[in-house]
This record gives sequence, C-alpha cells and structure tokens, in this order.
Amino acid sequence: MKNKKTFMWLLLSLLVLTGCGSSRPVQTEEIENEDAGKIVVGFSQLGAESDWRSANTASMKEAFGDGTGYSLVFKDGQQKQTNQITAIRTFIQQDVDYIVLAPVMETGWDSVLEEAKEADIPVILVDRMVDVADRSLYSCWVGSDFELEGKKVCEWLHQYTLAKGIAPEDLHIVDLQGTLGSTAQLGRSRGLNEAALEHGWDIVALKDADFTQEKGREVMAQLLREYHNINVVYCENDNEAIGAIKAIEAAGLKAGADIENGEIMVLSFDGINKEALSYMAQGKIACIGECNPHHGPRVEALIQSIEDGGIPEKFNYVEESIFSTIKEVTTITVDGQQYTVANPFDN
Repeated sequence: MKNKKTFMWLLLSLLVLTGCGSSRPVQTEEIENEDAGKIVVGFSQLGAESDWRSANTASMKEAFGDGTGYSLVFKDGQQKQTNQITAIRTFIQQDVDYIVLAPVMETGWDSVLEEAKEADIPVILVDRMVDVADRSLYSCWVGSDFELEGKKVCEWLHQYTLAKGIAPEDLHIVDLQGTLGSTAQLGRSRGLNEAALEHGWDIVALKDADFTQEKGREVMAQLLREYHNINVVYCENDNEAIGAIKAIEAAGLKAGADIENGEIMVLSFDGINKEALSYMAQGKIACIGECNPHHGPRVEALIQSIEDGGIPEKFNYVEESIFSTIKEVTTITVDGQQYTVANPFDN
C-alpha cells in the first residue's frame, strides 16, 4: 500500500509541475521522510489516565517503533475527543497508511471516520468501540469484552456470598464508574446492574470516577460521608480501586473481604497495576477481572492481514482471566462457560 501511495504522490507532483510550467522542485513528506518504504501508522491514544493505558501505549510503540517495518505517528488525546478528531485529520493530511484509534468515548466519530474512508485509509479500533451508523467506517476492532469482565467479577461475588452464607439483601454496593460513555464503563456497569437485578443486591450509588486514582479517592471519600452501610465497592479499574482504598483507610475503616465483620470489599479490573496487585496480596482487593493491554502485536497482525489482501474479523476479542487470592471461590461459570479463578501469586 505504501509503494502505491508513494507512486501516486510522485505522479501528482509531476503533473502539477507540468501544468503550472514551474521549474521549482516540489518537495513532499513522502520523499524526504527517512522512513520512506515503511508502513506508516497514525495512532490516536485517548490519554494516559491509568497504568493500563500506559501499558497499552508501550505495547503499541514497541510493535510499531524502531527496528520494525513501520513508522509510528503517535498522538496523545489527553482525554479529549476534540484532540483525537484533530489527530485523525492530521493523519489524513499526512497520508498515513493506517489509522489506529483508541476512542475516549463511543459516540461522535461518524464525520471524521467518513473522512478517513474517503481518503482510503483503513481505521483499526483498539480497546474501546465506536457507535457509528455505518460500521464500514472502520476495518476492525481488537479489545476486551468488558461486559463479560463485569459478569465474571459479579459471579465471583455471588459465589463468595453463597460460600459465606451472606444474604443478597445484605450487600450494599457502590459503583465507581469509569469515563462515562466509554466502552469499558458501559460494559462493566452493565455487568453489575444485571447481576444486581438477578440476585437482589442493593446498589447504593453510581458515581463517575473517570478511571483515575485521585478521582476514585475523592468520590469514595464523599460516598463514605453520605452512606454508612457500604460494604462492597465495585471499582471499574485498578487506579480507582487504589484511590478508594486510600479513602476507606483515611476514614478509619478497613478494606477486606470480611464484610460480615465491618470490612469493605473492593472489586476491581485490569490486573496491571503493581500497587493494586500488592493490595490483592494483602487482602485489600478481593477480586480483579483481568483486562489485557498488550494490543500492539494484535494490531500489527491485523495490519499484516490487510496488507496480504485479507479481510480480518470485524471484532477480535482478547481472552482474559479473573484473579483472587481468596480460597472460597476457585471456579465460576458465566454464560455456560467455566473459568478458573487464578491466584496471580502462585508459581
């Protein structure tokens, strides 16, 4: 694809020179670029709000960075959709070969993705999805099944309560949600809401914590002042969980699985943050739904498939586990499939 674009760019340059009668040389980025001949990938990352996001960025940079057959143009959206839309338009102007987008939210992408389609630049989505009227505006998507992640963590909680003889109505849960409107937030929140309806759990409050540690701490501190019966915190990523634990401890309370004796159980997602894993080892986080951030090799494989003339699967889900050090629950079954609960500290 790169060679074809280079040839067409040179041909157009020669036609412009002939038509205008100018003898001034026309210089193009294609000719001057020291990475000419490589596949150029423009990657619009939504930001750096969490350790998961940083690991995801590192994976992409490793897959498409120095020593590969690619040239990576990286843009950090800083949590703003407007920045990402600007980045995509810049990629189109630069005539990149592929656009990779990790969208900050699902809606609002139709126009700019239509521009990419008109420019004949394939768009690959990573991590989060987009809600567009025409799905042909993107080639494919790779990431996690966030609703399944939520279902697995909630089924773990259900099995734990059964093992301990805790009545469903005795659970008083707050949901520290991720960035509202993002695929991860929508899926994980849906997983909890459906489980609460099925089992009769009490959802005390839903609050946006934006996937960040500081917001998680701030929101949890506020909730503890407003409600005095909270015994489960469903945090939609590890950074929120760390913040929530700091707020729980600052309030003189204890994070742990012994909710019958006053502890507050913390549930989380990702499994990439070292501090969160340390908290799990200490019993402060009861369960973590794994979310794998290493999408670089997967995106590279999709690009190679397209380069070879293939049509990749539209949706490419990553297989993931569920983590806990608590011995009462060793397996769970979700949608007819059994999952082993892994202890991340077992050799």
